[in-house]
Amino acid sequence: MKNETYKKTPRDAVPSEGAVVAGRNAVLELLSSGRAIEKIYLQKDGEGSLKKIVAIAKEKKIPLSYADKQKLTALAGGSFHQGAVALAQQKEYATLDQLFEIAEDRGEAPFFVIADGVEDPHNLGALIRCCEGAGAHGIIIPKNKAVGITPTVIKSSAGAAEHLAVCRVTNLAAAIDKLRERNVWVYACEADGVPYDKQDFSGAIAIVLGSEGFGISRLIKEKSDFIISLPMRGKVNSLNVSCAGAVILYEAAKYR
Repeated sequence: MKNETYKKTPRDAVPSEGAVVAGRNAVLELLSSGRAIEKIYLQKDGEGSLKKIVAIAKEKKIPLSYADKQKLTALAGGSFHQGAVALAQQKEYATLDQLFEIAEDRGEAPFFVIADGVEDPHNLGALIRCCEGAGAHGIIIPKNKAVGITPTVIKSSAGAAEHLAVCRVTNLAAAIDKLRERNVWVYACEADGVPYDKQDFSGAIAIVLGSEGFGISRLIKEKSDFIISLPMRGKVNSLNVSCAGAVILYEAAKYR
């Protein structure tokens, strides 16, 4: 959304995008996802959900190793790890065709989300969590000028990134053209549009949410079929992208 006031977070300084999963919930979700795991590192004398991780890892015959907090912090690239870090196979990006296949397998009309240039990994992770919770079939992100599926994104999604298909495209405008060719209606969330609760979201849809500082690009806005908005009744003029996404996605989910 436009005119965000929070401070942006630097990109994750990890050499292998998506290969490190840090945090107890994120590791538990990774274990349930079916993605290949090379090894799990746990903090010594861990309790609670760490014991659950141990039990599942042993059942799946995944190697376990115990380490001190400093080593875990280094493995996690400085991210808050809660005593659990997994080294996993990189998450594979889906194709547009695969997103349609997911919808078809569920017997539902396509329900996609497009993130136009979201650069903050915490925001993308939170948005992915909203998408998965609302029943979206996948999220589409651009390859350039946007964050990909990094360890921080996975942790910020509370593990939802393990269960939601992510399609990364070189040209977002061209991807929208392909969606429209397949009878998907595209809704851009921007100011001065139809109130979100007055819009019909039935059928095959894709909802576009903009970046933290610049909103939705002019070209993407022009390619959209509808402009929808959230009424702002306070003194701020926009919501965080994941907050706006949660409101609109659950409204759209009522039509599924």
